Amino acid sequence: MNIQIKATGIELTPAISSYAEKRLDSIKKYFETDKMPNMFVELGKESNHHKSGDIFRAEVRIGGAGQDFYAVSLTEDLYTAIDKVKDEIIREITKTKGKRETMMRKGGRMIKDAMRYFKDRP
Repeated sequence: MNIQIKATGIELTPAISSYAEKRLDSIKKYFETDKMPNMFVELGKESNHHKSGDIFRAEVRIGGAGQDFYAVSLTEDLYTAIDKVKDEIIREITKTKGKRETMMRKGGRMIKDAMRYFKDRP
């Protein structure tokens, strides 16, 4: 998985970059190896105009291979924001995957019922 990290309003240190890559690298297990999408991560500090105090923002957008996922987290600690956005993006991915599997099962059930209907007719 190609992870691109961008910093807005803060300096992107190697420690922050490696922490974000380490935490977000576990997301690749939710995708097939031949269809790895790109991950865009934006880390930064919210402007003082909107929020008072130090509010950090972690934003993740996963796109490519026909899939788009987005999650954002605002907290008072940058590392906590990264952890929360990881949990949120995993929740988003599994929710979409569950919907897709449910629709496939529902479609299979409809086909099976249709075949039973035509089988029982004289």
